[in-house]
Amino acid sequence: MAPRILLARHGQTEWSLLGKHTGRTDVPLLEEGRRGAKLLGERLNRAPFDGLPEVEVRTSPLARARETCEIAGFGHRATTWDTLMEWDYGSYEGMTPAEIQDIRPDWFIWRDGVPRGESLDQVSARADEVVAWALAEDRDVLVFAHGHILRAIGARWLGLPVDFAARIRLNPTSLSVLGWAYGDPAVETWNDIAHLQA
Repeated sequence: MAPRILLARHGQTEWSLLGKHTGRTDVPLLEEGRRGAKLLGERLNRAPFDGLPEVEVRTSPLARARETCEIAGFGHRATTWDTLMEWDYGSYEGMTPAEIQDIRPDWFIWRDGVPRGESLDQVSARADEVVAWALAEDRDVLVFAHGHILRAIGARWLGLPVDFAARIRLNPTSLSVLGWAYGDPAVETWNDIAHLQA
């Protein structure tokens, strides 16, 4: 069977709750985020995942992703990987879209990028690296990371330009599965938060 990528976004943080661009700032999980990570782990230990005994696990080195991975029960199996870090937002780190638009009207990150941070091409290249790694594996892979980089991975898995990621939102502690349909890359599940609503 061709490999799939399971994408787990980190749990809720104060900055994600406020809508602030959280790139490289190491913001901790809120209690709500820790609770979500526990529920995500419980879900991954039930059918149809059954604990994913053969899966290879990688996590962003940032605390919010690593802690989500650990609480979900995969920390002992995970390798940290800088490629999974969130977009470097440069001058816009810690700002909300509304705050950015006060100084740059009509700004849109997936079109305009950020000053003194990563370009869209750089984010796309990192997403391509994750996709290439997953395709080279002979088993499913599970990654714990961040909203924008995971959305970029979703777009590039489908072979679409990275700006397609603007159309596929992700909630904190969501689970997504990228797989196959008729031999082509496909989305099996996207932004699934059923485990948070139990």
